[in-house]
Amino acid sequence: MWATAVGVARVRALETERENALFRDRLAQAFAAAGGLWPSSPPPVDEAARRRRTAVSFSIVIRTKFLDDLLRQASASGIRQVVLLGAGMDSRAFRMDWPEDTRLFEVDTAAPLDFKASVLRQERAVARCERITVAVDLREDWPAALAAAGHDPAAPTVWIAEGLLIYLPADAVELLLDRISTQSAPGSRMGLTLGSRGVIERFGTDASPGSAASMWVSEMPDDPVGWLTGHGWEAQSHTLRERAAAYGRPISSPPEREEGPGGLISAVRRRT
Repeated sequence: MWATAVGVARVRALETERENALFRDRLAQAFAAAGGLWPSSPPPVDEAARRRRTAVSFSIVIRTKFLDDLLRQASASGIRQVVLLGAGMDSRAFRMDWPEDTRLFEVDTAAPLDFKASVLRQERAVARCERITVAVDLREDWPAALAAAGHDPAAPTVWIAEGLLIYLPADAVELLLDRISTQSAPGSRMGLTLGSRGVIERFGTDASPGSAASMWVSEMPDDPVGWLTGHGWEAQSHTLRERAAAYGRPISSPPEREEGPGGLISAVRRRT
């Protein structure tokens, strides 16, 4: 599954080249090239696949901007621990400005971390904060591995799970959230991207075998804010359409159905 992270890097590289880019990710092109997806990638097999790719690419751009803003707000609030779960080709440690005492943990399996390390060496990339990689499968005891790497659960943390939960079955999503909550001091923050209701039916059921969409298994709860409230978080839910309009990239087409809760989530750990 991690190879899809290279595809995400390609989308970020394309956005970086835009004059009005919502973010600049200078390492994204290097990740995409090392993975064989730059300057071009295999064309979609048909019109439906082309529409899927366009829609998914657009959502990646909007969610990247959304989570960048969330991380800046968390830093401004004084949080100095950042954990990226399923980090993939995320380059925020290198492309964002961080307070000098920030510690950023990238949690992922060894294969993507090793691939990423080789590209970073080639690019002579220098992180703008203390960057710590934690090679562990999220289905295993990753909190123990994170603690061994130096994470302090007594201090507030900002957690990011970007493009991750849609690949996990419902019980694994619950376990992940339980573990995040246990490791989160009051005032911790969290940014999640959730598969919107109906997205698997629209994009995943007829996706080509091996594609990212073909591996989607989990959509958001009917009430994501209530779901997170039950885990001890004060959450806000945002739709892709709402955020896109706020960023100056409005979606021109009308919604296919009445819009429900959004799949971009920001949350703060309640104080007891």
